[in-house]
Amino acid sequence: MKPTTLLPPHPNRRWTAARQLGISTAVVRFWEVDRWWDYETLVKTYNRFSDYGFSLDVVEDRPPMENTVLGKEGRDEEIAIVKQLLRNMGKIGIDTYCWVWTENPLGVLRTSDSIPLRGGSRTIGYDDSWMEQADDHPASDISESELWSNLQYFLDEVVPVAEEAGVNLALHPDDPPVSPIQGVPRLAISVENYERILNMYESPNHGITFCQGNFAAMGADVPETIRRFGDDIQFVHFRDIEGTADSFIETWHDDGPTDMRAAMDAYQDIGYDGPIRPDHMPSMLNEDEMTDLPSDFPKLGRLFTIGYIRGLME
Repeated sequence: MKPTTLLPPHPNRRWTAARQLGISTAVVRFWEVDRWWDYETLVKTYNRFSDYGFSLDVVEDRPPMENTVLGKEGRDEEIAIVKQLLRNMGKIGIDTYCWVWTENPLGVLRTSDSIPLRGGSRTIGYDDSWMEQADDHPASDISESELWSNLQYFLDEVVPVAEEAGVNLALHPDDPPVSPIQGVPRLAISVENYERILNMYESPNHGITFCQGNFAAMGADVPETIRRFGDDIQFVHFRDIEGTADSFIETWHDDGPTDMRAAMDAYQDIGYDGPIRPDHMPSMLNEDEMTDLPSDFPKLGRLFTIGYIRGLME
């Protein structure tokens, strides 16, 4: 396995901290970069990481896809951009594209951002009872069957391009894995739905971003589910939650209900050798409230979790 972390496309303190922690594999998100899927932007980004000692293995960002998910006019133009991205990644040698489906149009949702944990650290959480009181989303008129049909259309168009380009399409779960939210159904919310999605277009390039926190929220046994999906796992988000999909908090990685050592053993048992990154770390020492901290200062919880991952691996 390759411990990694999410980084911006240009060098900053987060890059420096990652290298000092011994990380040599990068996951990129293109904050505030226009048309980042163009070849020129991707190749410069890839070589920039290389010049600083990183192998850029994962793109964890998404071109606009709301029309694609909702089956609206303009979806073919959006799909053309995804195809362009995959072809460019293949030319450059970036292995994995982490994408989402019915995280569109709502995004990642949380209802609390200051829940106390040990020693005064703070974490985020979700309680669906709050979202049940929210107004319906403008897309709430779409049905679940339409979303499945739109997904089939997308996979039929895109998976062959991923195969040709040699790029993995690693689908991340809906976060939280609850359906519906604000009247909008969501699909990537259970182990059974994931198996259905994988069977819609069987291909070694059509796989999973195994986000442990989301699968735990689904009620799945995390180590058992790792073994169940096996080679379909192409990217890992290492995190844990306490609670259920309807109501949970993000925990410290060493203090949640999941047996994280057993999860690490399961990855080794299936022969997983891809990137694994920490996600959703609690904040420490009131760092989220410190206005004098540089914007690129690495989160202390992330540093802790990278060390924890390395310790479990060894």
